[in-house]
Amino acid sequence: MTDRQFPPGFLWGTATAAYQIEGAAAEDGRSPSIWDTFSHTPGKVVGGDTGDVAADHYRRRPEDVELMTRLGVGAYRFSVSWSRVQPTGTGPANERGLDFYRALVDDLLSRGIQPCLTLYHWDLPQELEDAGGWPERETAYRFAEYAELVGSALGDRVRLWTTLNEPWCSAFLGYSSGVHAPGRTDPVASLRAAHHLNLGHGLAVKALRAVLPTEAQVSVTLNPAYVRPFSDAPADVDAARRIDALATRVFTGPMLEGAYPADLLADTASLTDWSFVRDGDTATSNQPLDSVGLNYYSPTLVSAASGDTPRVMADGHKPSEFSAWPAADDVDFHQAPGDRTAMGWSIDPAGMYELLMRFSRAYPALPLLITENGAAYDDKPGPDGSVHDPERIAYLHSHLDAVRRAMADGADVRGYFLWSLLDNFEWAYGYSKRFGAVHVDYATQQRTLKSSARWYADLVRTGRLPQPE
Repeated sequence: MTDRQFPPGFLWGTATAAYQIEGAAAEDGRSPSIWDTFSHTPGKVVGGDTGDVAADHYRRRPEDVELMTRLGVGAYRFSVSWSRVQPTGTGPANERGLDFYRALVDDLLSRGIQPCLTLYHWDLPQELEDAGGWPERETAYRFAEYAELVGSALGDRVRLWTTLNEPWCSAFLGYSSGVHAPGRTDPVASLRAAHHLNLGHGLAVKALRAVLPTEAQVSVTLNPAYVRPFSDAPADVDAARRIDALATRVFTGPMLEGAYPADLLADTASLTDWSFVRDGDTATSNQPLDSVGLNYYSPTLVSAASGDTPRVMADGHKPSEFSAWPAADDVDFHQAPGDRTAMGWSIDPAGMYELLMRFSRAYPALPLLITENGAAYDDKPGPDGSVHDPERIAYLHSHLDAVRRAMADGADVRGYFLWSLLDNFEWAYGYSKRFGAVHVDYATQQRTLKSSARWYADLVRTGRLPQPE
């Protein structure tokens, strides 16, 4: 691989998530998910925004597939709305819901775009949450049944399957800090949720393997933290170890190694004895995978709390009086110096390189995909209607250069998915943050390619990293 040139066959794509773009929240048999309930709860989402309409992708699917065609991407990573295809989280499929995804897959294939399907991007059917949600073991079994249902319906046309997207967010933002749906604030419940997400992943992989063709590939997408200690003081180094266990190894341990890290169990012993982990659970979680997806945006900088000053909690997530980090109340989270995106996240492509090299060394036989990477900026159309976003281009250039360097140093990276195709509902931040390569005017639903989209299209066409503007 020459300088700035990516190898032939490298998979270039873009990504979205169902609740963030689809809209049509109550159409064709879809029932509420936890994000419908959460976003309709006053005070939970900036501006009182909801995903009821979002980017109206459910109605504008052909237009959005045409946008992907203009970008020239070879793959599109999307998620299925569980409550659209199985409204109660149990029982038979809602065929009208499945028909939407059948049509989407057919549209993609007709344009030469590989559909890459994620089963779960945080939108648990509300009925399953009412029964206890991810902290309850039964949810893992329901997830496996849902996986089999979708796999049976679409397995003849979809070759790349992902079980979960960022289970850390589902477990710890959803059940510990409460800034994501379902908005619960119970640290023990969050650890139980993490375990049942691990278990559900393993059960879903087994269910998919039973119904998919042998050539289908099965993966999971994680958002491992690149954790740096604030200093080389032993207390800060240990704080980084503890946060790494909670952010990354709580999932890589069971899924990729077949056991929870001993230090994680010891660190959280004041909260739980982990008796919810039954014999055989971690073996079930540890299913053979064809690849692993990594999402990266920004590093995590931590120190041991001094105890003499107020806590510092700049962990990159919406502020909450409750922590997303169980049994880590004596750890501070700092904003790194330097430039930041509109999310307030520091820009550090070294974290991308280090994560890729870490996974490459730890799991050398496991191919890697960058399944999300991108940045939010305050994009606005200019007087001529165009949307110029040089900051995003610079961000993408630096991070893709880090991917290229990691590949040159031996990391087996097979593809890159730009987050996101469209401006969309950015979870607890509503419509106040824009990550898209395509600008969406939410009042009219007009789509406009930003300059970053044209830059990315050039990269996809040539395989050569263009210079930033």
